[in-house]
Amino acid sequence: MKVRDPEGQVWRVTRRWVPWRWRRRRPGIDLADLSLGEDLFSFVIFLVLAILVVPLLGALIIGVLEGLLLLALVPVLAVVRIVFGRHWWVEARRGFRPYWETEAGAWVESKTVIRDTAHRIERGDPPPHTLGLPPAEGGTGAEGEADDPDAKAR
Repeated sequence: MKVRDPEGQVWRVTRRWVPWRWRRRRPGIDLADLSLGEDLFSFVIFLVLAILVVPLLGALIIGVLEGLLLLALVPVLAVVRIVFGRHWWVEARRGFRPYWETEAGAWVESKTVIRDTAHRIERGDPPPHTLGLPPAEGGTGAEGEADDPDAKAR
């Protein structure tokens, strides 16, 4: 469920479909703006870049395979969870960053937790920050500062 708090921040409150969190990997080299000439220096640069690109390409292939595996497992895991009554985890994400999670019980109970959490966020009462990095400067206020050891020094 996608909601906005009174400050206009977008929140997403959902069930976690797999037991792990999806991590996005980004290569740190931008190859788009490099131009290779025809001299020896350019050849050496090309050779070094090729040595760097091969591992990045391998990482990309592994990431794509992980995504395909995820797509194959999500329907199976959903059916297993529903049929065998496994407990669902509900998480709230501020934007796309994980912010809070709780074990919610079976499907019906998790639906109630999602709805209640979304309504609380819309009213301006977000859940406690329990996941990921603390909120950015000037964020939600009290809860972000409670976790920040430097907040007392300011």
